[in-house]
Amino acid sequence: MSYWQSASGPPELNRNTSDDRDSEIELYQTSKERESYDNMSDLYAIIMATESLERAYARDAITQQEYTTECNKLISQFRLAEKAALGRNMTTETFMELYQMNCPRAVERLLNMGVPEQIRSSNNDGHHVAVTVAETVQHFITTMDAVKLEQRAVDELQPLLSDLMDALTRLPETPNDFDPNRLVETWLKKLNSMRAVESIDEDDARQLYLDLDTAYAEFNRYLKRRK
Repeated sequence: MSYWQSASGPPELNRNTSDDRDSEIELYQTSKERESYDNMSDLYAIIMATESLERAYARDAITQQEYTTECNKLISQFRLAEKAALGRNMTTETFMELYQMNCPRAVERLLNMGVPEQIRSSNNDGHHVAVTVAETVQHFITTMDAVKLEQRAVDELQPLLSDLMDALTRLPETPNDFDPNRLVETWLKKLNSMRAVESIDEDDARQLYLDLDTAYAEFNRYLKRRK
């Protein structure tokens, strides 16, 4: 099932009326206006697709792997579509209110969490753990380097933190209150509450780097305890 294809655009962006399907309503006069409507239609479809995906997963209609793969794709597409469709003139919340979109699951996933439902790994195979640890180290280094290189835009930092969170969640035998997970999740929620075109300020950047450094130190202590 393709969740992207299962959703259509906002009602007013569907060109054919129910009364006369042979006539068309011209929504735009220029190519720029057409692009704007296309971008809004994409955003609408992604939000609806995410809602459908979350419902399907809650009903156990898809596997964990299918859910995670599709959800990661939709989250990535959402950030791009939000920036293209809304710019600085509207938020996703006002967009959803305008088009009467009742999608609480999509709001939680796209605007609050920004990562798929976290499924704790039970795979303790040595090779699997080694690969996950290597990926986690790489994501820590990449994210911390991005902050040091003065990347401040939400749409630059959020995907890096999302990848890091995904890797941390796949680590086996971590406690429920594992500090690296808590710190990264806190920043993900903060960035997800902001718009893609926004940026964090220098105070936030310094705090983010400090929290990442703290999380990385705790992650290394976790590795030493496993030896």
